[in-house]
Amino acid sequence: MPTEYTERRHGNRWAPSATDPLSRLRLRLGRDLSVVDVSTSGALVQSTTRLLPGTNVDVHVTATHGRVLIRARVVRCTVWDVTADAVQYRGALAFSTHVDLHPMDPALMPVLTDPLADASLQPLPELV
Repeated sequence: MPTEYTERRHGNRWAPSATDPLSRLRLRLGRDLSVVDVSTSGALVQSTTRLLPGTNVDVHVTATHGRVLIRARVVRCTVWDVTADAVQYRGALAFSTHVDLHPMDPALMPVLTDPLADASLQPLPELV
């Protein structure tokens, strides 16, 4: 029996390059998070830090207008890789506010998905 898939993402996601400031986020307490992909409403991150789903974390994000501290909700977190000396976790963060993250050059932002192509999804309202 086929199940219908509903896209829940609110914005386009892209994978930042290694030199992009968006390739890393920092928790307020100083732990670094590597960014797998990011959008204006959230990020998929990887780290040795375990994130507890359902909790709120404060992350430093390099946005278009400088570095900002954003509250985010941990949507999910799972063990991603286990080695002899470390455990890597991969988690999803949902930003509490819409963040303007677009680079100055749109060519630097390869889009991974386009959920807004579905007319049933509504974009987040723009912040002034």
